[in-house]
Amino acid sequence: MRARIIGTGSCLPDKSATNEYLSTIVDTSDSWIQSRTGIRERHLVSSETETTLSMAASAARAALEDSGLLPEQIDLIIVATVSSDFITPSAACMVQKELGAMKAAAFDINAACSGFLFALHAADAYFQAGIYQTALIIGVETLSKIIDWTDRSTCVLFGDGAGAVVAKASQEGMIASLQGSDGTGGEILMCKNRANNNPYIATGTAPDYLYMDGQEVFKFAVKKVPACIQSLLAQAELPASEVKYYLLHQANYRIIASIARKLKLPLEKFPSNVDHCGNTSAASIPILLDEVHKAGKLSPGDLLLLSGFGAGLTWGAALLKW
Repeated sequence: MRARIIGTGSCLPDKSATNEYLSTIVDTSDSWIQSRTGIRERHLVSSETETTLSMAASAARAALEDSGLLPEQIDLIIVATVSSDFITPSAACMVQKELGAMKAAAFDINAACSGFLFALHAADAYFQAGIYQTALIIGVETLSKIIDWTDRSTCVLFGDGAGAVVAKASQEGMIASLQGSDGTGGEILMCKNRANNNPYIATGTAPDYLYMDGQEVFKFAVKKVPACIQSLLAQAELPASEVKYYLLHQANYRIIASIARKLKLPLEKFPSNVDHCGNTSAASIPILLDEVHKAGKLSPGDLLLLSGFGAGLTWGAALLKW
């Protein structure tokens, strides 16, 4: 049995920050941001009631409604995030409580922007092993709380949001998948946690903001993602043209366009929402999937290829039948 997605949902904060607005707080401009990233605006939490948990739960409820399943029918909850509201308990346990899905096992995955794909692969493995039959998989980020809003090289890129899918063990669904990591590249995209603080050492330093070497991330992405895609297509013995849509991590439109050129595929096969969402890390692929699904662009039997890359370094891809 393999994972088949039977429902999608998403949640974006009410307020968005346009490029014009950001130009009033940092030295940047709409034309500078759009020409380099394709981003026009990004959604940011704007109240104490908008949290990682609230967005995750909202996206989860929408996915459950779309699937026709009730919370008590879910066996497994996996949340992919680097910006949970708590170090412990996990975001997944908090979502479980919020939904009342008390029969589910729940845990988090931290694989940064690849996190949703790592979570989807984990659920698929549980299904293949016969351990669980239904799963709620969520990618959610409140990246705005780990961004330095005086650093124009990062603050213009990221947004907040959540995306979720409900997956069920089925004869059809996941066709092929892969994931990988390279810790030797971890320093090009990172965010430190608390410093040591105990009776023997007290540094008194605050947690750092997210750091990214944009050029190195770009080179990594345009090399690794096409390789992942070609590997999955070879595994499935499918031509690239058979895939209806390639749903990639939404980091930068120039990255997406470069990948399409490398694969010699039309941009029409690469839906994008980076213009109005920015980079939402682990949430980007499930948010995009929900937008494509809710727009009526998917039909039963369509082939989709999902691929992402992120801090770690990490990467992943999944070829599946809708």
